[in-house]
This record gives sequence, C-alpha cells and structure tokens, in this order.
Amino acid sequence: MDLKQLAKLLDLSPTTVSRALNGFPEVSQKTRLRVLEAAKEYNYQPNAKAKGLATGRTNTIGHLIPISAGHEMVNPVFSDFIAGASKAYMAAGYDMLLSLVDDENEADAYRNVTARGRVDGLIVHGPKLQDNRVELLNSLDVPFVVHGRLSSSDGYSWVDVNNSRAFSRGTNYLLELGHKRVALINGLESMVFAKHRNDGYCESLRTQQVAIDSSLLVSGEMTEPFGYGSARRMLQSENPPTAFIVSSMILAIGVRRAIEERGLKLGVDVSLVAYDDDLSYLTEASDVPVFTSLRSSVREAGRRCAENLLFLIDNPHHEPLQELWEASLIIGESTGVAARKT
Repeated sequence: MDLKQLAKLLDLSPTTVSRALNGFPEVSQKTRLRVLEAAKEYNYQPNAKAKGLATGRTNTIGHLIPISAGHEMVNPVFSDFIAGASKAYMAAGYDMLLSLVDDENEADAYRNVTARGRVDGLIVHGPKLQDNRVELLNSLDVPFVVHGRLSSSDGYSWVDVNNSRAFSRGTNYLLELGHKRVALINGLESMVFAKHRNDGYCESLRTQQVAIDSSLLVSGEMTEPFGYGSARRMLQSENPPTAFIVSSMILAIGVRRAIEERGLKLGVDVSLVAYDDDLSYLTEASDVPVFTSLRSSVREAGRRCAENLLFLIDNPHHEPLQELWEASLIIGESTGVAARKT
C-alpha cells in the first residue's frame, strides 16, 4: 500500500496523511491517531525518499574515515562499533553512509557531505591530539557526536571511556602483585586515547614511586605483529619486564605469542593486562577468562553515540551530550604474583 492508497482509504488528502505520519503539529491528535492505527493495520511503510521530502531530512547518518586510518575498516573494534550504531539507526528508520576520504581533502569531504544535504548528522572517529574537525563541524552547523574526545572536551558531544583511570587501575593492579618492571604497549601516540592511557600508566608508577623506564614504553599500530615484536624485543633485553599492560586484545595476542615463544608461562612467569573492547568475536568460552582485562563494550559505545546523535537531530538546540564511561577490571588467568628472583 502506498501513501495515496492509504489516504483514499481514510478519505483524507495525501498531504494530511503524510503530515500525520511525520508528526506535524497542525494535524489534530484525533486524526494523527487514526492515521497511525490505519498504517499499522495495513502494514504501511513510508518511502524513505518521500519521507525525506516531507521532513527535510535524508534519514542518513554519515561516517567519514580518513584513508590513513583505513585499517579501521577491517578492524574488529570498528566493526563492532558500527554494529552497535546500526542497531540504533534501524530502530529509528535511518540509513548509514560509510565513506573513505583522502586525508588531504578531509575538510572538503565534510563540507561537501553537509552542503549537499546527504546526511542529517555525523559520527566522528579516531580523535587526534591535533584535530580541527570539531571546530569545522561546529562552523558547518551540523549535528555530530565524537567517539572519544579531543584535547579539549568542551563545546561538543562525545562518548568516551576514562582511559587514564582505566590504565592507572590496571597498572596499580600489576604493582600490587609485586611487579616493578611493567611495560606499556600503546596505540599510536598521535591519538588522544593513547595519550590518556600513557598518562594513567605514568601517574600510577609515580604514585607508587616506581621509576618510569622509557625502554618499556612503545606506541604504534595496534596489530598482533606489533604486539609480538615489541614484547619479543623487551623480553630479550638484559632487564626484561615481568608484566605488560597493552592497549588492545589484538596486541595482547601478539604479546602472548612472544611470551610462549621464549618458553615462559603467561600468568606465572610474565603477567599481562589488556584493554578489552568486549569484542563479539573474541568472547571467552570459560568462566575464568584467559586475559585479565580492562573491559568496556565498543558495541555499546556505538549504540550510545548513535542514540545521542539521533536525539540531537531531533533537538537541535540542546546542549552538548557528554558521557564518560568507566572500564571494568576483569581478573583472568594472565596475571599472577611477580616471581621472586633467585
């Protein structure tokens, strides 16, 4: 059934039916309820393009990914985020525009996608220490939500994890187990989340009066080979770490490979704490998880970013929505008391 057929059935004009379905205030409550009940009874589904013409919206949310971060397209963290966001979009009748953009033309891409009216709002991914996207999007007057935070957290909407506190807590846990040589394998140092994690790690060491050793701090692409290579080099040194805290579960898998390659036992000879986005494809099968982790669901973050953005689209004059989540410390088999030196 199309709009004209529904209108004829109700003996109303197509314009009145369209306005009733889209919540225009000039339609009486009695007429609105009558139209909605008929639409439900006859399983009427509005055409997305027609609805857009009536509301002035595209019912589409944009995700623009710089090519330099193109690895995120196959990164399970990004995939889980999109899965969570998509759930909110589908519930609200929205589609998603996912687009790779050239780094040098990223600003133009944001201008084009908003000027051409292709999206009603945007999700901003991967905030960096030097990042002008928030300033740009505020000037374009388009609703947006940042997954994470920039160096300044004022004046825009974001959903983030308290990375500093999470890594302080994880480092403290290892120190309490007696580890004095704790290594940090972090994400790219240009990313804001990596700085916050480094800050938490260093603050924990300073508080516990443990010297910060720069040879135990590395940053890079959060891949299994990087985790493996970094841990392998450190474990081969004259004064190797007895524990690692790492910025992703993918890194942790590489670190475990390096530990086992040297004939060491995870959780006995060397301890490991991993930041865990509670990825759907890496769920633990046993009651006691293999890895001790700092857990926060990226899928839920995706859902929440999407819900907040949809709210801002409906309420354009609302103040920015800002949420700071705490990660949970989940104790697994990968950590244990530091072995005594003989």
